[in-house]
Amino acid sequence: MHDITSYLALATQLARDAGRYALNVQKTEMQVQTKSNMFDLVTDVDKYNEEFIRNAVLARFPEHSFLGEESGTHGEGEVKWIVDPIDGTVNFAHGLPIWCVSIGIEIGGSLACGVIYDPGRDELFSAAKGAGAYLNGTRLSVSNTIEPSRALFVTGFSYNIAENPDKSYERFVAFLKRGLLVRRLGSAALDLAYVAAGRFDGFYEGNLAAWDMAAGALILTEAGGRITHYDNREYSIYGKNVIASNGVLHDFMLEILTV
Repeated sequence: MHDITSYLALATQLARDAGRYALNVQKTEMQVQTKSNMFDLVTDVDKYNEEFIRNAVLARFPEHSFLGEESGTHGEGEVKWIVDPIDGTVNFAHGLPIWCVSIGIEIGGSLACGVIYDPGRDELFSAAKGAGAYLNGTRLSVSNTIEPSRALFVTGFSYNIAENPDKSYERFVAFLKRGLLVRRLGSAALDLAYVAAGRFDGFYEGNLAAWDMAAGALILTEAGGRITHYDNREYSIYGKNVIASNGVLHDFMLEILTV
């Protein structure tokens, strides 16, 4: 029998602790390195946070498994913790206050609960399957925007954007040609959380990883939103692209993204 309440409580505490640590380091001094290319950054905080969260989880639940952006997979347990220690590292490294800690938890391959913590605003987004989504304890609901012309959309671009992966240019231009309002924040986890909170009406992005989306995907659906891949297939966090919306605008977004 799985104690999802305990999992969510631990995830909440670890996200808060890691976020506060990161915020403190950001205000003092940190070391920045590059990964796959000169634009793909990783800081000492990314590595510290992931190790801190992983060690705490496996000390409490040694039978669980862990998937992190920086260190990969550990263990093969039925319960998997999927962690992005800093989602929005480039923003974080530049002092831009748009980043978060994201922790999603799968049981048997299905999302069970998750948290996204934004320490700069002290905002904690959380959800458990079938129990709704919350922001600092207040129930969340997606927007009821119907008209695309009144909607606010958000997207993101991968580090290899110069190679135009997954027709990124064409999809973005398709939105602009319709005169739609589009933003780019640089944190997919927050993009999903903000759609859940009704701050955005729709989000799309390609070339993402499970740790970018695990917590946010559940928070979005528990807030009443809809999520699929670009071809309208049933959503999986192990797929590379995502459309997330308030539901009402989903088919409209699917049409635009079919290029």
